[in-house]
Amino acid sequence: MILIKNTPKKLEYRMPAEWERQEAVWISWPYNKETWPNNISEVENSYLKLIKEVHTSEKVNILVNDKKIESRAINKLNSCSIGFSKILFYRIKNVDAWIRDYGPIFLISNKKKLAMLKWNFNAWGNKYEELKADDSVPYKINQKIRIPMFKPDIVFEGGSIDVNGSGLVLTTEQCLLNKNRNPGLNKKEIEYYLKEYLNASKVLWLKKGIKGDDTDGHVDDVARFVNKNTIVCAYEDNKNDENHQILKENYELLKKMTDEDGNKLKIAKIPMPAAVTYNGERLPASYLNFYISNKAVLVPTFKHKNDKKAIKILQKLFPERKIAGINCSVMVRGFGTLHCCTQQQP
Repeated sequence: MILIKNTPKKLEYRMPAEWERQEAVWISWPYNKETWPNNISEVENSYLKLIKEVHTSEKVNILVNDKKIESRAINKLNSCSIGFSKILFYRIKNVDAWIRDYGPIFLISNKKKLAMLKWNFNAWGNKYEELKADDSVPYKINQKIRIPMFKPDIVFEGGSIDVNGSGLVLTTEQCLLNKNRNPGLNKKEIEYYLKEYLNASKVLWLKKGIKGDDTDGHVDDVARFVNKNTIVCAYEDNKNDENHQILKENYELLKKMTDEDGNKLKIAKIPMPAAVTYNGERLPASYLNFYISNKAVLVPTFKHKNDKKAIKILQKLFPERKIAGINCSVMVRGFGTLHCCTQQQP
């Protein structure tokens, strides 16, 4: 492992935007019955649809705990006639599927060299003691692919930010300023880490995330960059819904925000599905948890009338990519969907 003491910004590395060219996507094969007590097969079906959409245009790197899970994954892939030419398995112990949050963030240098960031993962503010073991996953990935590693010693999750690749970082105060993450750091100090380790010049702060989100307001459920100067944001028209005021406030903030050069950003609204619940508990169902691959945008759907509206809006924003809806009505019971279960490698 090559641990770099300097910061990515000083060495001219940056986190690319998700729509930039990707070499691979990393996922962890779902198996944890604590996350999905009775629904692993349905969740696997959502994974299979995701893999089917992306594997023709980029590698799919799959973490599996052991030979048994790898064999199950291979059988499932075979049943869908998915070829293996761009699928690689890595036997790396992991507890949960949400690699976006505990996995590495990949960086690229001006000379097109790859590196990775290893943040500290404390299971979303010490909520799940048994999931903290996933903090070690980036080290294990690095042992396999052996690229330079930067290690800022702060708690952070990949789903808490989004970038436009040219200087902007989008996040929420509810998450990154939460005392269950980095109680010793103030807003200015958090911004320093974001700017130095993602190579950003400006941080855009929204307030809160949606109800039902156990991550304390990850931004990838409320607002996302779709190009350098356009942000799509979730909006709830129903004034009686508990997300209405939260999302309205974020939208009003976004309308006043500017890019790294001081120009107004373009803001596009996307509707929310109706409240999705399980065992009486509201879940973080949002169309913003999409994943952008080289040729397609994979959008979570929830068997709601707004599914088609969301897909139509995203198709206008991504005219050169296929917009593929994937039913995540069961996957969201684990408090995440497609963006949460993926991590792109440039």
